[in-house]
Amino acid sequence: MRTVLFEERRNALVFWFGCTLVTAGVVLHLPMFLMARDSGYLLAGMPMDTGMLVGMAAIVVGVGFAAYGLLPRSAAGASAPMLDVITPLENAPLTPAHWRIAALLALALVIDIMKPASLGFVTPGMRMEYHVSAGTVAWLPFAALAGTVVGSCVWGVMADVYGRRASIVLSSVMFVGTSICGAMPNFWWNVAMCFMMGAAAGGMLPVAYALLAEIMPTRHRGWSLVMVGGIGALGGFFAASSLSALLQPVFGWRIMWFLNLPTGLILVALSPLLPESARFLQQTGRTDLARAALARFGVVLTSVASATAPPEPDSHAPVPPISHGFFGITTALTLAAMAWGLVNFGLLLWLPTALVAEGRSVAVASALIAKSTLIAAPTIVICAWLFSVWSTKWSLVAMTGVMVLGMLGLAVQELGGSGLFRPVIPLALLILGSSGVISMLLPYAAENYPLRIRGRATGWVAACSKLGGLIAQGLSVLAGVPPFAAAILAIAVPAVASTILIARFGRESRGRSLGELDAPGTVRRAEPAI
Repeated sequence: MRTVLFEERRNALVFWFGCTLVTAGVVLHLPMFLMARDSGYLLAGMPMDTGMLVGMAAIVVGVGFAAYGLLPRSAAGASAPMLDVITPLENAPLTPAHWRIAALLALALVIDIMKPASLGFVTPGMRMEYHVSAGTVAWLPFAALAGTVVGSCVWGVMADVYGRRASIVLSSVMFVGTSICGAMPNFWWNVAMCFMMGAAAGGMLPVAYALLAEIMPTRHRGWSLVMVGGIGALGGFFAASSLSALLQPVFGWRIMWFLNLPTGLILVALSPLLPESARFLQQTGRTDLARAALARFGVVLTSVASATAPPEPDSHAPVPPISHGFFGITTALTLAAMAWGLVNFGLLLWLPTALVAEGRSVAVASALIAKSTLIAAPTIVICAWLFSVWSTKWSLVAMTGVMVLGMLGLAVQELGGSGLFRPVIPLALLILGSSGVISMLLPYAAENYPLRIRGRATGWVAACSKLGGLIAQGLSVLAGVPPFAAAILAIAVPAVASTILIARFGRESRGRSLGELDAPGTVRRAEPAI
C-alpha cells in the first residue's frame, strides 16, 4: 500500500540528506574505537582526532537538516471538511495493520528502554577505565535521567506540532547521533553525551503511547497500550542484558553505546510502516492524508454534514493546562509519576544496601529481591486485563494503593516490626505495585487529555516519572540519602496523595472512544466508583 510518510512533510530529500550526514558523523568516530582493539578498546586519555571533530559537526548539521525536512507543510486556512472519524474507526476490528503497528511500537520501546537499562552494565567498565569513584560514576545515570526529563517535555510538544510519527522518526535520527558516546576519551564527555542520549530517547515512550491510543479501536485500546508498554520494558532490559553478555567480553563496555547506530537506523528504515495519527492529520486540515492513513485499517470515511463540536482552544504551553478542569488530574498524575520514579530509581536501588545493613548477606539480599520479583512477574498480564475489562481509573488507583502498602510494610520492617511478616511480602507488593503503576500511568494519561495537548501531556507525565528518579540520584550523588525508613515514609506521602486525587479527579476511559473523551466538558465529569 502506498505510504504517506513524507507527503505532508517539507522536503523528503532534505530529511534523507540529514540522516546520511548523521550516519557519516558516527562512522567517522569508529576508526579511533577500532585503533584501540589491542588495548581492550580503552580510549581514556586519547586525544580526539580530526575525523571525530568533523563527525561531531556533521551530526549537529545533519540533525538540523532532518528536522527541517520533517517540518509539516503549512495547512493554514485549510477548509477541508471534518471526517466522521470517530465511529467507524473506534468500532473497527483489529486488522494485520494494527498488529504490525503494535509490534513496531513495541520494538521502538524496547530500543528506547534498552539505553537506560544499559547504564548498570557499563558503569563497572567505565569505573575501571577512568579510575573514578562510585560517587563520581553516579553522575552518569543522573545525567541520563536529566536528559529524559528534558526530552519527555520537548518531544511531547514536538508530537503536537510535528505529528506523532515525525517525532518518533526524528528522535530515532538523534538516537543514531548519540552513538558517539562510545568513542568519548574523557569521563565528563561521556556524562555530557549521556545527557544528550537521554534527551533524544526521552520522548519515545510518551509519543508512542499517544500514537497507539489514537490508532487502536476503543475495545482494544486499553490492553494493547499496557501490553506494548510492558513488552517494551521487559524486552529493553532483556536486550540490554543479553547484548552486554554477548558483546562486552569482546568489545568492552563502549560497544553498548555504539549499538545506538544500528538500532536507530532500524527504526528509521521501518518508519514507512508507521502511519501518522489520522486524528492529528484531520485536526491540521490534511483530510486526504487522514483518509489514506485510515485506509490502512480498512476504514473508508465520508464527510459529515452535521455540525461538529467546536475545537478546543489551542495551547502551546510546554505542559498540559492546569485550568479548565485539568488541574486535579494533572496534579494527580504528576504526583503518581514522581512517586513511581522515587520508588524505582530510589527505594529499589537503595534496598540491597538497607538489607545488608540489617545483617543479611549480599547473596541472601539478592535472593530475596529476586524471589519478590518472580512473585510480581505476572503484573503486566494482570494489569492489561484489569485495565481493559474492569476499569482504567480504579485499576490505577488499586496499583498505587498496592505500591503504598508495600512501602508501609517495609517501613514497619525497618522500624522494628520484622516479626509481623516476612519481608518478601512487602517487597513483592512494592514491586507489583510499582510495575502496575508504570504500565498503566502513561496509557491512562494518553486517554485523559484531548488531542491538541495529548503529546505534551503524556510527555509531562513521563518527565515527572524521571524527575522522581533524578531527585533520588541527586541524593546519591550528594551522599544525602536519608535512613531507609525515613525515605520510605517521605515517598509514601506523594504516593498516597496521588491515590486520593486519581480517585477524586480521574475519569473512567474504558469503553469510551477518544472522540467522546475529547469532547468539551468530559474532563470535568466525575465518574462513580466501581
